[in-house]
Amino acid sequence: MMVKNTAFSIKTTLNCGGTLLDLSTPQVMGVLNVTPDSFYDGGKYGDEKSLLQQVEKMVTEGAAIIDVGGMSTRPKAEMIAENEEIERAIPVVKDIKKHFPSVIISIDTFRSNVAKAAVNEGATIINDVSGGNIDAKMFETVAKLKVPYIMMHMQGTPETMQDKPTYDNVVLDIIQIFKEKLFQLKLLGVNDVVIDPGFGFGKTPEHNFQLLKSLGDFRIFDKPILAGLSRKTGMIKLAIGVKPADALNSTTVLNTIALLSGASILRVHDVKEAMEAIKLVSFYNSVSLEL
Repeated sequence: MMVKNTAFSIKTTLNCGGTLLDLSTPQVMGVLNVTPDSFYDGGKYGDEKSLLQQVEKMVTEGAAIIDVGGMSTRPKAEMIAENEEIERAIPVVKDIKKHFPSVIISIDTFRSNVAKAAVNEGATIINDVSGGNIDAKMFETVAKLKVPYIMMHMQGTPETMQDKPTYDNVVLDIIQIFKEKLFQLKLLGVNDVVIDPGFGFGKTPEHNFQLLKSLGDFRIFDKPILAGLSRKTGMIKLAIGVKPADALNSTTVLNTIALLSGASILRVHDVKEAMEAIKLVSFYNSVSLEL
């Protein structure tokens, strides 16, 4: 499937608790992991001061969304108890809401109870790496909370997802899964959905590049597309082999490719560089070929 027509009527706004997020120009989601074991920034923000300083930095650099995660979903990450995830994430959501009231907060969780607790404290987007597969109550919870839902694809769980991931055709398989899940969400009245193919979540490096090369095909759903490529060294080591700390330039290259393929949201650790990529690609797209 090769979708070349760029005239799709992609949804360009999300209603985030009464605030309309305009996606006619791509936006940046800044990653804020409040975990000790995330693959890149685990343990960096262990106190309120450092957390708020990082939020301020990301907002100042242009992030429209701050994505708070209380449990690592890196490969082989072990599940933590639900109450521990709540104890990590919810105070941070409250702090961000208090000090940065105009910032849109998303909660990175696959648990409906964590999502509900976060929304009750000011989060207005649910970012679910499991696409509703781990918690059967997630879809109905999203419908009741009436917030935008980021539906990511992951094969398996964080503990098992990199154990020989297999597809008949990674692009077509994930498109079919999204088709079925979007139908379920529509029946529940959930229309504000962002789709994320889940780079690095149950995919080989080759799968990841196949998805990136075919990212435009996901525009068939007329939904915004999120690209989470930030410092994914499991993906880029196939080509150049770098550690997460050295992967900023590689991330910018991958983000640029994603933007050229129609990504509406970049989920990143490094906001300034992502904003620069967005501005350059937006300018590039605006230039006329007329001589």
